[in-house]
Amino acid sequence: MRLGVFTVPYGDLPLAEALDRLAGMGVEAVELGTGNYPGASHCDPDALLDDAGARRELRSAVEDRGMVISALSQHGNPLHPDAAVAAAAHETWRKTVRLAAQLEVPVVNAFSGCPGSSETSTRPNWVTCWWPPEFAETLEWQWNEKVVPYWQAEGAFAETEGVQIAFEMHPGFVVYNPESLLRLRDAVGPVIGANFDPSHLVWQGIDPVEAIKAVAAAGAMFHFHAKDTYIDGANVARNGVLDTKPYSRFLDRSWSFRTVGYGQPEKVWRDIMSTLRTTGYDYVVSIEHEDGLLGIDEGMTKAIRFLNAILFKDRQMEEMWWVDG
Repeated sequence: MRLGVFTVPYGDLPLAEALDRLAGMGVEAVELGTGNYPGASHCDPDALLDDAGARRELRSAVEDRGMVISALSQHGNPLHPDAAVAAAAHETWRKTVRLAAQLEVPVVNAFSGCPGSSETSTRPNWVTCWWPPEFAETLEWQWNEKVVPYWQAEGAFAETEGVQIAFEMHPGFVVYNPESLLRLRDAVGPVIGANFDPSHLVWQGIDPVEAIKAVAAAGAMFHFHAKDTYIDGANVARNGVLDTKPYSRFLDRSWSFRTVGYGQPEKVWRDIMSTLRTTGYDYVVSIEHEDGLLGIDEGMTKAIRFLNAILFKDRQMEEMWWVDG
């Protein structure tokens, strides 16, 4: 596996400077944002599509530093009930898939999106309960009328471009756990898989190791985000895990995103990395920095050191096994 970084936190830097900084930290891959929620500071489809020279410059900038582009990321909501919002997200999605094909990047990371509750809705409606009856009716309407038809068409489009769709399982969208991911994959086909981010799963009470096994058993592990979550046991005991307070209210929240190693114990991350290996994942572990308590360079450096120590030990053990064998 290669250690990578999602470059969005360095979006204010020129690409060459950001790449130099990451290369100096020992990074081997970069994940580039192309628009929607992450923005497109280092990889603007409008500037790169159908411009072979610009694409060569981008690839050379990355490859000359010994790195690869692991994925293009455009996390938006193309199912938004506001037609203008949905259209803008859809346009960015399509451009990103085309650009990934032209750059020979195999994966586009995305959100599944979330529709409203009816044709007259103006806001998304994330259904989390089966009862009262209108919740269940809304959920089935969303999947049957919006989610499956849209992604069947877009799955076919991605397949024609030779690109895999990696959904980040994220609460607030219809794909938020392995079960909903695999439901959509069953409806659309093997072009659908996971950008597996354990940070969104652990606060739901999901064991990332078991989730990896389920996703990998379906052949759906396409990309991996390394981001951690701290669970505040006292706040969970009082209020549960559903939390709508701003991320800045660390002391009051039930959970908070943290740099890898500052949320779950090292043993958890050892088990995650080992399970990725044993289930056949041999691609990129891409660090996503969203820790409000650590600066960007500090958080990145600590995450890289933490993961390199685990991955290096795993490699050592693997080499010893082969020698002994």
